[in-house]
Amino acid sequence: MQSLKLFYLENCPYCKNAKRAVVTLTQENAKYAEIPIEWIEESQNATLAEQFDYYYVPTVFMNGRKLYECSPSEGYEEIRAQIKGAFDAALR
Repeated sequence: MQSLKLFYLENCPYCKNAKRAVVTLTQENAKYAEIPIEWIEESQNATLAEQFDYYYVPTVFMNGRKLYECSPSEGYEEIRAQIKGAFDAALR
């Protein structure tokens, strides 16, 4: 099992959807709940965030590889599907 880094901004509506997706997915699947997630608030960790290649949040990395970067056009269901994909990748 791999760990994930999830970059977010506290007041970002897309990030709130990502947090909601994490909660529901981990409630639905106990294996997802075991995945270590490092939540990184971008504005409070700017030096760390600058080391990663992304523009939008939420963004998920595993072992330095970007698994998902949200697009401003995505709604909750799309974000949830992408977070699930990142979880599945972490479990492989």
